[in-house]
Formats: sequence, structure tokens, C-alpha cells
Amino acid sequence: MSHHSLDLLDKKILQLISADARIPFLEVARICKVSSAAIHQRIQKLFNQGVLKGSRFILDPEKVGYETCAYVGLHLKDPSTSDKVAEALEKIPEVVECHVPTGNYDLFIKLYATNNRHLMDIIHDKLQPLGLSGSETIISFNALFDRQLSVEKVIAKEDVE
Repeated sequence: MSHHSLDLLDKKILQLISADARIPFLEVARICKVSSAAIHQRIQKLFNQGVLKGSRFILDPEKVGYETCAYVGLHLKDPSTSDKVAEALEKIPEVVECHVPTGNYDLFIKLYATNNRHLMDIIHDKLQPLGLSGSETIISFNALFDRQLSVEKVIAKEDVE
């Protein structure tokens, strides 16, 4: 994994846009006391380096009918197929995350279902055919918070003015 050296301006830009992804670049430029062109160039550089992966609107799953959030640990019959299984999982719209964990699972996923019956159907009809030897499901009753890595942690104490 490659780490990128971020200067104070990069960090300030990240702090501003992570707090409000819709902040106009002109406003970022004003706060940072640089030109709008400089902000555009810096943000493009951060994209090119992979520091920024994009911006998007975030749906509230429950408000659009997906009331069940579940984490599922997957045991594969053949663990060497994990890349192929991950590709298949990516095609299942209800699956929103897929991880390669330590421990007993070959893959660990997060998914949303409209209700518990729908969750059971996903596990039976969509996950089992992928070559599972078994799975363990944990249903989340409520997310107390959900956030990205704080940009404050990226900014070293000596960088703060």
C-alpha cells in the first residue's frame, strides 16, 4: 500500500471537503487563501493519487425500504475461489461491502434486506449457490454511528496553525 505525503494545503482541502462534499471550490479557495485553479489542481492530484475516491450522495437504507442490516461471515467450500466469489457478490445489489478478514471466515460481507424474510431469501437463493460450506449472520438492530476516517487524524498536531 502506498502512502502519499500530504502538505498543509492538501490536508486543509481534505478537511473542508470531507465536512461538506458540496462546498464550492471557490469557497475552499477563499478559506485556504489560494486561487480556485489551485484548488482544482490539488483536488485532481488527490484523485489521481487515490487519496480521494469520489463523492456521492448517501441513501438511508431504512428510508428506502431496507429495514434489515446484516453482517454475514462466509465459509467457502473452496477458499481458493474467494476472488471469483467476491466478483459474484459484487453483482448482488443488496451486498454493500465485502472484506477478506482474519479469523474463521473466508469473506465477510455487509448487506441490506427489506426484512428478515428477504434476508433469508438472499442467503438461500443468492449466497448459497456461490459455493458456501456455511455462513454466520449477525443482524444489526441499529447503527449508533457510521462515519469515514476523520481527517483530523490525518492532520498531524504540528500542522495545526
